[in-house]
Amino acid sequence: MAIAPYQRIVDDVKRQLRTGTLQPGDRLPSTRELARQWKVALATAAHALRTLAQEGVVKAVPRVGTVVAGGPSRSGATRASADLTRERIVRAAIAVADDEGLPALSIRGVAAKLGLPVMSLYRYVASKDVLLFMMAEVAFAEEPLPAKPPAGWRAQLELAARLEWRVFKRHPWLARVVSLTRPQPQENALAFADWVMRALEETRLPAQEVMRVHVLLHAFVQGIAVNLESEADAVAQSGMNDEEFMRRNEAAFLRVATSGRFPHFEKVLAGLRTGFDLDFDELFELGLRVWLDGLEARLARRPGPAKPR
Repeated sequence: MAIAPYQRIVDDVKRQLRTGTLQPGDRLPSTRELARQWKVALATAAHALRTLAQEGVVKAVPRVGTVVAGGPSRSGATRASADLTRERIVRAAIAVADDEGLPALSIRGVAAKLGLPVMSLYRYVASKDVLLFMMAEVAFAEEPLPAKPPAGWRAQLELAARLEWRVFKRHPWLARVVSLTRPQPQENALAFADWVMRALEETRLPAQEVMRVHVLLHAFVQGIAVNLESEADAVAQSGMNDEEFMRRNEAAFLRVATSGRFPHFEKVLAGLRTGFDLDFDELFELGLRVWLDGLEARLARRPGPAKPR
């Protein structure tokens, strides 16, 4: 007789308790996470958790979720071990995202890389969203801002942008994780924002404009960086780099570009007979200079001095 889907989840949790993979006080995945892991309906996952609760195996803890019943929270020594394991999980997840791209990242894949049961990772990382949050924190910490800033707001903004660009280049997936409209309270990311805002104090810009300048600078860096992973994905899917892609599609592209409808574009193309190298580092350098020149010109038109150097 086939075992009901909810019962398979119940049996697996009990098995992990017997083997010690789950311990009293450990948090179980949410209903949604269980449904995703086991490829069942939300109602089935909820039924499994209710069954475990009715049998006294788990209990609901406000603002925490469903945890294994029967014991207190971890001791200090166990928490230290958990932190160590959490760091291993995050580092392994970063390695997966760096090597294979963000779409390849999953809790199951990270568990396989570490040689651990999938469910055991949820003792340390509640969900994929939480894992991405922790990965971003670790990534931004790799390029710490110096204790002593250079002189002048322009040099300070330039330094912050360059360090952020280095982080994005090292971890191309990061530009897709960081949200401009829904920012997360990440300490290491906020350190960049705090640096920019302190640098802008000498400009005497009002708070609203300081925030806009900070957002614009970050958006400039992230806007270029988001193409790094997109291009890596395109290479993986097509087997062609950007130069090979352009060579294959050059004739079709030129038919449109030189049709006479776009004379200015055609004129520039004629001046590129030796080719054009789409180098992201060069784009970043040119864009940063133009961006800072524009801000400097804007500040020069305001009453009161705001010298960049």
